[in-house]
Amino acid sequence: MERVLGIGGYFVRAADPAALTAWYRDCLGLDLDEHGLWGQEAGPTVFAAFEADTGHFGAPAQQTMLNFRVRDLDAMLAQLRARGADVAGETQDMAGVGRFGWVTDPEGRRIELWQPA
Repeated sequence: MERVLGIGGYFVRAADPAALTAWYRDCLGLDLDEHGLWGQEAGPTVFAAFEADTGHFGAPAQQTMLNFRVRDLDAMLAQLRARGADVAGETQDMAGVGRFGWVTDPEGRRIELWQPA
């Protein structure tokens, strides 16, 4: 059986693609080239389906949620707050899994940040 090798891209519609790309680069540190190519660090990726009525993704209209692995969740959240980003007040700890926090991008997409255990 043929299998996928990994996630090859994540594509979003944007009212202002250049501004949204700049936010991801400047606030989250995505080192993107002119084509959007980003050489991410090796690590685990989770693919999970949630119940249709989950509140985990933020707004009910948001059908998917991007999760980024981070080295230091507290430092990342502080960096985002310093840049005026819409950072959720709570974080979540899951034993054996890690810590989670959330930020909403300038176009209203909730993003999860994960510091693996």
